[in-house]
This record gives sequence, C-alpha cells and structure tokens, in this order.
Amino acid sequence: MSHVPRPIGILGGTFDPIHHGHLRPALELLEMLQLAEVRFIPCRIPAHRGTPHITAEQRFELVQLAIAGQPDFVADDRELRREGTSYMVDTLASLREDFGQETPLCLIVGADAFRELYTWHRWRDMTRLAHIVVMQRPGASQPVPSVLEEWIAPRRVHEALMLHGKPAGSILFQPVTQLDISATQIRVLLARGQSPRYLLPEAVLAYIADRTLYRRLPVLNPLT
Repeated sequence: MSHVPRPIGILGGTFDPIHHGHLRPALELLEMLQLAEVRFIPCRIPAHRGTPHITAEQRFELVQLAIAGQPDFVADDRELRREGTSYMVDTLASLREDFGQETPLCLIVGADAFRELYTWHRWRDMTRLAHIVVMQRPGASQPVPSVLEEWIAPRRVHEALMLHGKPAGSILFQPVTQLDISATQIRVLLARGQSPRYLLPEAVLAYIADRTLYRRLPVLNPLT
C-alpha cells in the first residue's frame, strides 16, 4: 500500500496586518487535522476586498516575522509573483502542480468567507483541487445560502481524518478558537496613535513601528 502524504493546510488573505486571530486557529488546525504544514499565502491583489494599506512585499515580510519559530508554518509568496487579481482557484492549481496529484490540500476559510464562496471566481472548481476546511466558533452553526446547500451535502465530512484519504473533494466544518481581533481594529489603533500590543506578535509590531506603517490612514469606526 502506497504512503499518502499528510495534508497541506492553505490559509490565504491580505494579512494587512497578520495577527493572533490568524495564527491561533491555524495552529489548532495544524494539530487537530494532523496537517504536515500550514502555508500562509498573502494575496497580491484581493478579489473581494479593497486595496491593502501597505505593499504586498511588506505584508509578506510581516507574515515571515509572525511565523518565525513555528517550523510547520510556511510563508508562501506565489500570489505575489503572479500578475493580476489573486484568485484562489489559480493558487490551488499552482499548489497542486507543486505537490502532485496525491497530496491532500486543505483550503482553510472562515465561516463568513465560506458563506460568500459562491461569489468567488470558479468556485465550483475548488473541491476538484482541494478540500475545504471551514473554521467555526465552538457551538456555532450558521445557515449558508441555498446555492451552497446542495453543493455542500455530498461533500461534507465530519471527521478530520477523512481529509487524509483522498487529495480533494471534501468539506469539513471545524470548531476552532476564534479570537475577537481584526486587522481593521489594529489599523484604527495605529492611526490613532494607540498601541495594538498583544493583538499581534511583537516582531510584527516592531516592524510596523520601525516603518511607521498604518499611521496616516483615516480613522474609521473599528467595527466597520
């Protein structure tokens, strides 16, 4: 019987900036799903968000600083090297080329993002390339749009180890600790001259402080 590699976790985002609300759930998923690694992939040009507030290269450096010392976390710059809008389906195809047809790939998304999945470019192709792991708050169960319900049903699994048996095609809803931290909240604090310490790694905060990043942004309501 041939050996099947352990799954690779894939966490994309703007990471503007990366913070503990990204890192803690990723660590829990690494352990609970028995992943080989989690790859943090900053997007160059987001398809569903506004333009990031710092450069793609700066955001990538922040990711590198944030995950230093965690050997199973990997900073992946493939979207930064690709021109145009960063579509996750293209990233998954690129990862599939790199890791081959047998390695399970697990796209990690938040519950809110998953409910909007049907708006993503070629969203139905996602599960042809990878599994999808939907992060949920413990005990939470929120409805999904009807367009997703029938699509989810034949793909849903309830055990993490089900992701190990094939390279793609399953959807797992996984409870994780979700810290009430947002990048918007951090940017607002910095724009106000207040400290976001303990919301993000010290190395990330030091990099931001050294370069006075996010200081000249409009001060918005942190809840928006």
